[in-house]
Amino acid sequence: MELRTMRVSTSGITGKKKGSGSNDIFEKCRNFTRPSDLQSAGLYMYFEVFGDRDGCGPGEVRMGKRKVLMFGSNDYLDLITHPKVKEAAAQAIRKYGSGCSGSRLLNGTLDVHIQLESELADFVHKEAALIFGTGFQANYATLSALTEKGDVMICDHNLHASLVEGALRSSARTMRFRHNDLDHFERCLENCPQEDKILIVSEGVFSMEGDIADLRGIMKLAKPYGARVYVDEAHGIGVLGPTGAGAAEHLGVLDDVDIVMGTFSKSLASVGGFIAGERAVVDYLKHTARPFVFSASLPAASVAAVGAALEIMRKEPQRREHLLRVAQFLREELRARGFNVLPGETAIVPVVIQEEIDLCRLCKRLLEEGIYINPVLRPAAAQNLLRISCTAAHTEAQVERLLDTLERVSSELGIPR
Repeated sequence: MELRTMRVSTSGITGKKKGSGSNDIFEKCRNFTRPSDLQSAGLYMYFEVFGDRDGCGPGEVRMGKRKVLMFGSNDYLDLITHPKVKEAAAQAIRKYGSGCSGSRLLNGTLDVHIQLESELADFVHKEAALIFGTGFQANYATLSALTEKGDVMICDHNLHASLVEGALRSSARTMRFRHNDLDHFERCLENCPQEDKILIVSEGVFSMEGDIADLRGIMKLAKPYGARVYVDEAHGIGVLGPTGAGAAEHLGVLDDVDIVMGTFSKSLASVGGFIAGERAVVDYLKHTARPFVFSASLPAASVAAVGAALEIMRKEPQRREHLLRVAQFLREELRARGFNVLPGETAIVPVVIQEEIDLCRLCKRLLEEGIYINPVLRPAAAQNLLRISCTAAHTEAQVERLLDTLERVSSELGIPR
């Protein structure tokens, strides 16, 4: 075999100076000035630092020495600081230690992993479930492993980045239909050759806009084509449905959905994610989904926290009921005060702010007033959004404070409604 060689000098490949000119792979990093530009203008809104919650009331977090009203958290059921959840995690550390030091395929499977997977499968009416290190990993790993060349994925346009990345990683052909547009969705189905194997991908509750997918319509149109349906319930679990199983349960189609995905970092008060479906599908993913096979398993403390949160969710439906009442009250009052609020019935209440700079200025001023809300800039969503997240911790008095402050500050800044 012929071996090719290259001459090297102490500064790198001959003829090139190390780190010089536009051939430096780091050059794009140095030219990435958007964060520093926003910081110079006093409008940078990311990587805010929060502290412990000692002395904080429901709905509050600590930033430095002051308490801030949190309307940006996805802790929908207010379980992150619940005593039973914290104690379950602490007991798991005492019993199992701080980590597993191995992948699930080899030495990283604990009895608590198996127990939680069984509970999750039962919760969403499926044969089996599989736990991942993050929700992003669950989506990315499943879509990229389950589909291959010759398959087709038909995806809603507004999918979360984790689903988009999974589709991009797959060698399957991807078709995207306009957001919640069943006519366009049906045309995508009609354009698939008869021999194509089809996977339809949607969120149950869309993470930025907070609206619900028309899963009844999707299931009805998909059935004649033999298509399988994958639903990301990250923002639906704990919020919608008679038992909190998500949008599919809320719409009465949970048993018809083929694969349900959920995260632990929202209503389930921990970190991680899962998918649930037919046992053969789960067994296949256990052995072929590379991000799962080649990642260390979730620590027992995180798993135990999910189990405790799931138990509380099932026993205390009043948390979900209160959350939805508060969110609806906020939605109606914002509209009454002239704000452009996207339609919905979930915990996510998005307010459209047309100009990016207005959104940045508004979020900064709200934080100065002691209220934190997530700013969502295009292209993360189709429009610039003040994405308000309601939780079971929020009271009507806190919502009134948010409404009054938002109305006053937006007027002072001259932001149109």
